[in-house]
Amino acid sequence: MTLETIHNAENLSARYDIAIIGAGPAGMAAAAECARLGLKTVIFDENTGAGGQIYRAIARNGSASRPYLGKDYWRGAGLWEALCASAATYVPAAAVWSLEQRDSEAELRVSVAGRSRIVVAKRVILATGATERPMPVRGWTLPGVMSVGAAQIALKASALLPEGPVVLAGSGPLLYLYASQVLAAGGAIEAILDTTPRRNWFRAAPHFLSFLTSPYAWKGLGLLVEVTRAVRVFRSVTTLAITGKDRAEGVAFTSRGKASSLPAASVFLHQGVIPHANLANAAGCELAWNERQACFVPVVDAEGRSTLPAIFIAGDGCGIGGAVVAEFDGRIAGLSAGLELLGKQPSEEMRRYVRLRQKALRGRAFIDLLYEPAPSFRAPTEDDVIACRCEEVSVGAIREAAAHGVAGPNQLKTMLRCGMGPCQGRMCAATVTELLADEQRRRPADVGTYRQRFPIKPVPLSEIAALPQTPEAMIAVTGQADH
Repeated sequence: MTLETIHNAENLSARYDIAIIGAGPAGMAAAAECARLGLKTVIFDENTGAGGQIYRAIARNGSASRPYLGKDYWRGAGLWEALCASAATYVPAAAVWSLEQRDSEAELRVSVAGRSRIVVAKRVILATGATERPMPVRGWTLPGVMSVGAAQIALKASALLPEGPVVLAGSGPLLYLYASQVLAAGGAIEAILDTTPRRNWFRAAPHFLSFLTSPYAWKGLGLLVEVTRAVRVFRSVTTLAITGKDRAEGVAFTSRGKASSLPAASVFLHQGVIPHANLANAAGCELAWNERQACFVPVVDAEGRSTLPAIFIAGDGCGIGGAVVAEFDGRIAGLSAGLELLGKQPSEEMRRYVRLRQKALRGRAFIDLLYEPAPSFRAPTEDDVIACRCEEVSVGAIREAAAHGVAGPNQLKTMLRCGMGPCQGRMCAATVTELLADEQRRRPADVGTYRQRFPIKPVPLSEIAALPQTPEAMIAVTGQADH
């Protein structure tokens, strides 16, 4: 058995048993499990190479050439090798822009190499991973400013180090992980501006003992010690602004009540990750507010089954757990979907994966509570800060609409075009929800989030027009079934 790789839409089959979207840890693990069961399996991935964000470029990188990525990164090599040894079909550089459940199956529209194709699958597993939570601050749209995740992609995929002075700002383990990777690769970090609120330590304290017995503990503490010895760390940062006219030139901030500033040519922002759930949302899967992770997540059962029977969701796309948890999520969802199609009961192997998943989740509550972003960075107060980058909608405009009684994000979308740009709300949805909740003194769970519509990815009209049209579509446009 060997992996089949397809680079054009014409070579896709019209039907598959299992279609998996995303080739990160969850997607690769799910595909290998489904193919092992003898099911006709296809895995679509937007990137040109498998690995997702955590194991990005794992098929091209070698431990000898890039040792600075750390030993945890190389766990992805085993997942890639298992996928390569399977009978699955792998489609890189593929954008799934529509997903609908039809009766007991799912219909996907996927764009590959400039052509779209309709594919039907008996079951779909969404392994779309996470996206960074937006961190809108004054100056975050300037050249030289990006997310820490984007900077890490450049390091993993192309061995690119940032030009200095480099300042990292925000909250979460990724700040320190990326800093350690840059240092190990021979780069330099000017400073880390840590926005983690001091009160978070007291909230997380009841879960500290569980954290100490987790896989995260000593690795995380080691990173903190290593980085703080080599980099200036400013803690309890409560205000942050990036300065500069045509590009980033510096940062102004308040740390422990003291105003300071630093020169900076590269500023990388991060305040955690949230599920990338646009496709699940548009497909009609139910979402629910996760209080501990402060975000909307798709509702799934213990086996990854969403509220739509044909659609399963695995990995960080249904709640943030990290790479190892995502891998076991993928194996559980893959086995569950596959055994369901084969008419078999859950296996002992799947029960073992459930136990391993629970073990990998140990300590997660401590991390979630400790690194919950400060309210002032989730719902900024400066009116001139841009909240929706695509449509250049300011915080002030959103707060004004909220003060006049806008019902929620979807009404706001029609008023201000928030969420109607190329990213379809990926970069502003969380901020809009938080701003409305803050201004109207409501719970984010009650405010809700954008209701996504297809296509969720930009796709040329020519591709859509070239697809076979259903009788319903023909009647809607022409009034006749045949035209």
